[in-house]
Amino acid sequence: MTVGTDLAKIPVTIITGFLGTGKTTLIRHLMTNPQGRRLAVLVNEFGTLGVDGDILKSCADANCPAENILELANGCICCTVADDFIPTVERLMALPQRPDHILIETSGLALPKPLLKAFDWPSIRSRITVDGVITLADAEAVAEGRFAPDPAAVDAQRLADDSLDHDTPLAEVFEDQLSCADIVLLSKADLVDEACLERARAAVTGIAPRPLPILPMRDGVIDPQIILGLGAAAENDLAARPSHHDGHDDHEHEDFDSVVIDLPEIADPETLAEAVRTLAREQQILRVKGYVAITGKPMRMLLQAVGERVRIQYDRPWGTQPRQTRLVAIAEHDHVDARAIHAVLAGRAGRQG
Repeated sequence: MTVGTDLAKIPVTIITGFLGTGKTTLIRHLMTNPQGRRLAVLVNEFGTLGVDGDILKSCADANCPAENILELANGCICCTVADDFIPTVERLMALPQRPDHILIETSGLALPKPLLKAFDWPSIRSRITVDGVITLADAEAVAEGRFAPDPAAVDAQRLADDSLDHDTPLAEVFEDQLSCADIVLLSKADLVDEACLERARAAVTGIAPRPLPILPMRDGVIDPQIILGLGAAAENDLAARPSHHDGHDDHEHEDFDSVVIDLPEIADPETLAEAVRTLAREQQILRVKGYVAITGKPMRMLLQAVGERVRIQYDRPWGTQPRQTRLVAIAEHDHVDARAIHAVLAGRAGRQG
């Protein structure tokens, strides 16, 4: 491969990380600080409600217009290479103004290595390269060792039976995302002290298969020069990026499921937020996100939750859109009971409606 061919390739940065680590916030920062690059963005969400893509499209500008922001919802891009991923990447490469750099936001449940393998697809491999894989990790959660939904239960099983698989699905996702990384960003560093950050760094170092830069990030802000332009050509470096799924021709996502819940207008945002916290405590719901219609308020409310940490903000007027509360809940497969989730969110027992 000649140097000229390499330079002609469009660089792609894959931004991965567990649910709610701040991937969308980071991409918004990169969109507003492109440093002369014309960007394109591909968002892959788990579940049918395209919240992240909608947030990014609201930030579109001349450097990254709305037509440069594409979504692949309700499916893993690495599982739909021929049907979805390749055609979508080709659409981005064929834009009237060729993007200088493409950002891919994976779903929080994605395994990055199968996605890297997709860049060897014959129709695109000579025109595109993975500039780097950036893995985000929540500083507080990592410092506390919460890589699995119930670490104590996992440890108890280990002690009881050495023949058990000691990794939960969540732990495998986290470890695979670290194993593929070129840089790890510890997000929400403003919420923890330096001792907590050091514990998080030590935890990442203990899992990563090779030394990695591990940097704190606050509010999704980091100098783009640090994470863009790495020239990693990660698709040619797969052996250095081990995965729990190496040796498998495919992988399953049956460990996780999602459900979309429609509700009427909500009178009190805090009551809804407490209902979301209840879902995390009592039904092991990992993530809730979506839009909420608040009675008497012309603005749409955006709700995003990771476990019991709930963030709400008004993002824009409803305008001509129907005023509807619609939330997507994500959990491990056995914990998704649509009727029970609806009952908690609606504040009453009853069928999903």
